[in-house]
Amino acid sequence: MKLHLVTIGKPKLDYAKSGWDEYLARLQKLHQVRTTHLADKYADDVKHILGEIRGTITVVLEINGVEYTSEKLADFLRARELESREVSFIIGGPNGLPQAVRDTADYQWSLGRLTLPHDLAMVVTAEALYRASTINAGLPYHK
Repeated sequence: MKLHLVTIGKPKLDYAKSGWDEYLARLQKLHQVRTTHLADKYADDVKHILGEIRGTITVVLEINGVEYTSEKLADFLRARELESREVSFIIGGPNGLPQAVRDTADYQWSLGRLTLPHDLAMVVTAEALYRASTINAGLPYHK
């Protein structure tokens, strides 16, 4: 499965850099993964953000989106895999994503109702995708 992780900015805090790198490396063992870290100056640039995800199934992280258990996220990934298209997960900046980007997304995913620091949201997203992928691969990590 092809995954594309799109973020506004890169993880800046040491713990987040370490966590992002760790889970990205793990995820790359199970999927074809590419990452795009857009500069902070593009946080509100709808055309630039949409240009990065053209032709893919798009999932935006949005506090009002659908909340998944790990098992339901695994089901979601399995269903997207059957569509044979790259899936882009878009993580906005500290102020979220522009409404126009959220409106054009195929799916909206919420990590929960808590407000998370931007760096932590990136790590949680990568870990959640890895955990769901291990479920689909029948690996023991998720327990």
